[in-house]
Amino acid sequence: MTTAPDPGLNVDRLLALRPSTRRTDRAALDHLVDRIGAHFNRHDGYIAFSGGKDSLVVLHLALRADRDIPVVFFDSGLEYPETLDHIRTVAEQWNLDLHRIAADPPLLDALVDSGSWDHDSPAGPLPDLHDVLIGAPSRKAHQLLGPGELWGVRADESAGRRVLYARAQTVDGVISRADGTVAYGPIWNWSTADVWSYIRRHDLPVNPLYGKLADLGVPEVQRRVSHILDGSHLDRGRLTWLRRGWPTLFEQLADALPRIRQMT
Repeated sequence: MTTAPDPGLNVDRLLALRPSTRRTDRAALDHLVDRIGAHFNRHDGYIAFSGGKDSLVVLHLALRADRDIPVVFFDSGLEYPETLDHIRTVAEQWNLDLHRIAADPPLLDALVDSGSWDHDSPAGPLPDLHDVLIGAPSRKAHQLLGPGELWGVRADESAGRRVLYARAQTVDGVISRADGTVAYGPIWNWSTADVWSYIRRHDLPVNPLYGKLADLGVPEVQRRVSHILDGSHLDRGRLTWLRRGWPTLFEQLADALPRIRQMT
């Protein structure tokens, strides 16, 4: 016979009471806050905030170092509504100096113009979406705010990000670029468990997108805050989840990108 769990049991609270790992104990976190302050003393710049769990932790740490650090949201034009609402809420509650920098062209326009998603248009090459979504907006942010950048990029997230840090030969999460900009990832060597533990311990507001993706049955490793679609990884169920979870939004996108109906 299986005993039902105590209805008063709060699993998240129990997880938060677990002993801190070496990376998230008080001394280590105090050291990170000092490092963040030193980074911005050397390099004026900004914090990149996507609305995801990793950038949320970095933002919370950074505000301990300096309440007035500029915060930048790179808006692709194809963000989940939950993410946009979450960023607005956090900005208001934490009184952020928030700057929104939009992709130019917006991601949807770039996909439509390529012709790749239209049955009746000849397919052309996709533009360099990395530059549209990250490169060009970050250049604009640096021009406005300075060469320093703080981000939540972690090596544990993907092979590409491990390569990024490996090529930089970093031992402390700092990446110095040829154009003179300097990115610092304070939690670059944290695990996903470290991130969630920190969020729970500090009772940080989490993007509701994570809960909705979980309810849709999305595997935990794929529950990530990103644009709705960008032309990649569509074979991993993203369009099916979009159609189930955001049917009206799916239909609006299908009007502009007809071929996505075939891919669900």
